[in-house]
Amino acid sequence: MNKFRERIRQFFFPPEGTPLWLKAAPYVVLGILTLVVLVSGAYAWEYTNSPEFCGEACHTMPPEYTSYLTSPHARVDCVECHIGRGFIAERITRKAGDARHVIASVFKTYEYPIEAKQLRPARETCERCHFPEKFSTDSLKEIPHYRSDTENTPYSIYLIMKTGGGSERLGLGQGIHWHIENPVYFYAADKDQTEIPFVRVVHDDGTVTEYTDVESDFDRQDLPNEELEEMDCITCHNRITHLVNYPEDMIDKLLHRNLISPEIPEIRRVSLDLFYRDYDRVQTALDSFALLDEYYQKNHPGYYEENQAQIAQAVDQLQNAFAQSVYPEQKSDWTSHPNHIGHENTPGCFRCHGGTHLNPQEEAIRLECNLCHSIPVVSEANEFITEIEISTGPEPENHTNTNWISLHHEAFDPTCANCHTTADPGGVSDTSFCSNSACHGTAWVHAGFDAPELRARIIDQLPPTPTPAPTLVPAVEEDIAFDTVLPILIDQCGFCHNETGPLGLNLNSYQTVMAGSDNGPVVIPGDPDTSPLITKTTGAEEHFNEFTTDELELIRQWIAEGAPE
Repeated sequence: MNKFRERIRQFFFPPEGTPLWLKAAPYVVLGILTLVVLVSGAYAWEYTNSPEFCGEACHTMPPEYTSYLTSPHARVDCVECHIGRGFIAERITRKAGDARHVIASVFKTYEYPIEAKQLRPARETCERCHFPEKFSTDSLKEIPHYRSDTENTPYSIYLIMKTGGGSERLGLGQGIHWHIENPVYFYAADKDQTEIPFVRVVHDDGTVTEYTDVESDFDRQDLPNEELEEMDCITCHNRITHLVNYPEDMIDKLLHRNLISPEIPEIRRVSLDLFYRDYDRVQTALDSFALLDEYYQKNHPGYYEENQAQIAQAVDQLQNAFAQSVYPEQKSDWTSHPNHIGHENTPGCFRCHGGTHLNPQEEAIRLECNLCHSIPVVSEANEFITEIEISTGPEPENHTNTNWISLHHEAFDPTCANCHTTADPGGVSDTSFCSNSACHGTAWVHAGFDAPELRARIIDQLPPTPTPAPTLVPAVEEDIAFDTVLPILIDQCGFCHNETGPLGLNLNSYQTVMAGSDNGPVVIPGDPDTSPLITKTTGAEEHFNEFTTDELELIRQWIAEGAPE
């Protein structure tokens, strides 16, 4: 050992008379070793930042890695979101802070299911590629579905997604991205942010409006301001890279892509039944799916005889879908992490827009279907044309009440037919605007439709029940006074054309009727054929409402007589 140490000392500190190349040797060796360390370190840094390291070297990550590979971010490195960008020293410091994950893996102290904590802010991650001000245009979305009947009947739900947002330069707009372009703060009562009892909105003029969930026991006085979080992309898009679809969505996508033939009888119903069974191991589930072969051999022998290959393919696709979605050992499946996009399976949008968040004036954060998308339209496969309604006309005054959706089923009356088709109101037959199966065919458990405290607070906001105008058809020779015409105008037109009506047209008194609108008179005494009050409701141009034949004849006769008061 002493000889070895002596040789090392002489190598690094050569005696007098040593050749120059031997004196330089220690520095060459140290240079090579330094280069090896730097290159190896660079490769190690790149590898430990790679998705393969996160997903394959870490034995706790199979569920997250599998969903990542099929996500829109499959070509984005994990560290882009979990470490963020920045100067190399800053990134190394952040990564060193994650050493606790290594310790947790060694001593098996990590929790299941895996939860991401302390993500970088969205402005440092998402908005590096997705600039919210540029994502402001509306878009059409088709969502294909299948029914759980023998024929797996297909249908689609169409939505116009109102992206909104933008900037003053691009044009401000309400809609989804409005929440990112304006300061919105909230308090979440749980780690998953599924319960949000308090919201603060900062308006353009600097004023603030605060909303509290009246169905919660939350007290604003107990909340320090530093506990508020500002809304950003991740507040809603929290599972965009690690989403596990619910079985209904998975199976509908497989049917739509014809990876599972929709011609297989009952395949959707039977598949859903198998997906929702309780399995302790994945292999047990895969064995259950394999029994589909026997099911069709027994229950649909004629189809089975001619289509064994289709059934075998369906079994294979269902097994793959389940194996990539469910990890019993890690307590991970489609229910383990709430997805805040939408509002059907999890609270999502209804965390704030459930109708139960009121300000001191009893005004709600609006529970409005058409704030973020159009009213959904259900289209059957055999329909040649799908008509999607986009409301752009004047809103009746009661519709502007922020609690309108929570009240509208109690305010239904004949005046609704002025603007909407109303057959089978509240039904699911899709025979009219008011029988929409996409709305009424789902139990919206996360919305506040039946919230008792909300009901008690807003019941007084119900609009008064309108008194129908009498049908008056006097004899032709009888002179007609305006008092006979006024109830018809109020009943048929007053919803829109009142003190705040469009184009300044108010049809609630003789003086305002004769004053006309911003475009000029609507009644030309003695000339009903050119009076806009007649031509607008009888011409080719569509209008929200039209008079009945008797009402039209009465108004026409009144104008022909000189429109007397």
